[in-house]
Amino acid sequence: MVKILHAADLHMDSPFAALPEEKAKLRRREQRQLLDKIAELSKDADIVLLAGDLFDSSASYWETTEALSSMLTEIKAEVFIAPGNHDYCASRSPYAFMELPENVHIFKTPQLRAVELPKLGVRVWGAGFTSGSCEGLLKNFTVPKSDYIELMVLHGDLAPESRYDPVTEADIAGSGLDYLALGHTHTYSGIKKAGGTFYAYPGCPEGRGFDETGPKGVITGTVSKGKVDLEFTELPGRRYRIVEADLMGETDLSTAVKKAVGQGFPDDVVRLVLKGQYSGDVDTEALRQSLEDRFFHLTVKKELKKTRGLWDGAGDDTLTGLFLSKLREKYNEAGEDAESRELIELAARYGLAALESREEWRP
Repeated sequence: MVKILHAADLHMDSPFAALPEEKAKLRRREQRQLLDKIAELSKDADIVLLAGDLFDSSASYWETTEALSSMLTEIKAEVFIAPGNHDYCASRSPYAFMELPENVHIFKTPQLRAVELPKLGVRVWGAGFTSGSCEGLLKNFTVPKSDYIELMVLHGDLAPESRYDPVTEADIAGSGLDYLALGHTHTYSGIKKAGGTFYAYPGCPEGRGFDETGPKGVITGTVSKGKVDLEFTELPGRRYRIVEADLMGETDLSTAVKKAVGQGFPDDVVRLVLKGQYSGDVDTEALRQSLEDRFFHLTVKKELKKTRGLWDGAGDDTLTGLFLSKLREKYNEAGEDAESRELIELAARYGLAALESREEWRP
């Protein structure tokens, strides 16, 4: 049995272009602090598997390369890095300039190779990208028979037509590995199994946009020959959240929005989405400014439907248009007879609900 920590897709030095520059700088500093959190978790591990895209590109800041070097020097476990399509190994790659201790192993070529750790009874396989794309590295691979626990760290995509090291479940099942530590997908996959091989994506340890919402973290636990006991370990940090405010039937915008956001999320980046039908005007910038102190950063997006009038569509060349046109004529003929007008409006509402297959008509 061997204790592992599996992380991937830190994407350090992401531009955070949607944030104001000062907040973007802060987010990049906070990304470097993720390294300290991972190093702290690794104190219980024998092996750390880092499955690529640790940097967002080869144009990393000096401070970030130094932070990664410091973190790797601090870790006492055996560390294995498989560079991906963002942090691929090349002459100008950050990995080309890093001086690392002997317990840190970087797979710098797209040929699978193994490092044997006899004291742990483990053999760790891996390969790395050397450009922004890579053909399937696991295809037709099977580990030689041995008594070792067989691990592999790889940046790859579970999509047959992918340009980023396509991996299939058939490849995984035929590999003979005990555990395949993958990177590339930014959402935790759960612990899966193909054939006798367990595999997983940990997802990114911290979100960078509204396509990366939800819990973020790493995978920790143990791997034995033919068996794993692994779990997702969530890391503290800022989250991206999408909060929806349904304005259907609301007359007071402020009340509806405050009901949706509550006390806010002061540590998080939030997109407030206004939904439903609403007849009033919405100044999204004024609304954002009135709420911004409840969040690290807030944007407001409108997905509102225009409120319909009862007689909208009357005169259209449709069955609904003809129906409304006839009733509106009767409504106008009713003149000042309020009771008759109310009955005609009610008939129009029931008729529209039936025509639209609704239980009741809504504006």
